[in-house]
Amino acid sequence: MDYDFTEEQRMLQDMAHRFAKDHFPALSQLSDEEEKYTPEIRKKAAAEGLVGAWIPEEYGGAGAGCMGNTIITEELSKFDMGIALNVTAATFGCEAIFQYGTEEQKKQWLPPVCAGDWVAAGAFTEPNAGTDVSGYQTRAVKDGSDYVINGNKMFITNGTVCDFMVTQCITNPEEKKHNSFSLIIVPADAQGVTRNKIHGKLGIRASDTAEIALEDVRVPQANLVGKEGNGFKELMHFFDTTRVMVAAQALGLSEACLETSVKYVKERTAFGQPLGAYQLTQQKLTEMAIRIEALRGLVYRASWLIDQGRPDYTLAAMAKFFGGQTAVFCANYAVELHGGYGYIEEYPVQKWYRDAKILELYEGTKEAEIMTIGRTLQTR
Repeated sequence: MDYDFTEEQRMLQDMAHRFAKDHFPALSQLSDEEEKYTPEIRKKAAAEGLVGAWIPEEYGGAGAGCMGNTIITEELSKFDMGIALNVTAATFGCEAIFQYGTEEQKKQWLPPVCAGDWVAAGAFTEPNAGTDVSGYQTRAVKDGSDYVINGNKMFITNGTVCDFMVTQCITNPEEKKHNSFSLIIVPADAQGVTRNKIHGKLGIRASDTAEIALEDVRVPQANLVGKEGNGFKELMHFFDTTRVMVAAQALGLSEACLETSVKYVKERTAFGQPLGAYQLTQQKLTEMAIRIEALRGLVYRASWLIDQGRPDYTLAAMAKFFGGQTAVFCANYAVELHGGYGYIEEYPVQKWYRDAKILELYEGTKEAEIMTIGRTLQTR
């Protein structure tokens, strides 16, 4: 692997960094305090090709691949992970359409998202089943040329702001559990869809999260993504790809924690010396830097392999697992290094501390990643 970015990737990195620097800081505190979603940022980002950059140009994207999406996610997450999600996760759910959808579905659903006109969502988690994907209960029953869907979804990113949802449903209850699911596109304005925003999250408060009820929701069978009964496998492959984005979020947030901490300890004095002069301070900064570089290698290689057509899903799980740990570790040290100032909103590290924890939870908990990696190690 060539670890140097191409000229195009460097330009993309600079563009994403400048975009976040120009637009995020002014909105960050207010969006956090008021749990305010930022559609105007998404639309501006789309105009610069930053939304759905991984999607090929023929479907409206920039054709930058997984590595390009990783670069964008990393840079935006350095400034505000919640607002960054409103840009990078606007396509959440589109991965399944791109991987398994028909040509007609790709042309219908992907371009408006890349243009910033629509927002997608992945409606997977349920009130009583998160990591246990095989425990989902939402049903889709055939009726004429339609599916009629009933069920509830929980913790859905973009839930109240999306235009459509790629939804995991049981379509073949007579089959074995893993062969009973299908992915179905549900328009958000379909009759019978009720969406309620979840308030009071610990972090990423600018990102919209919702509970969704589906009551006799009727959608065409043409909205089936992939093969009926193959939804469990399709969803597992979906997560194997999107986990890399989560790891890239962790990388960006961790880098921000280190950069801000270095700046602070050079300026802040204690007992007549800068904080950075003390070995315990240097130890914390060093441990942060080492973990960040190790995470960078995992994230970049996992992204590169996906673009090479040789995805390593175990490596993606490792990146996600280590990414969450690294972000929590770096955010914790950043707060400690800032002392009392790290505990108040005058400095952003307290927000990053709150934001970091979700990286160990969504897209598969760290325990789920351990099971994934552990099983794979024993089958090689």
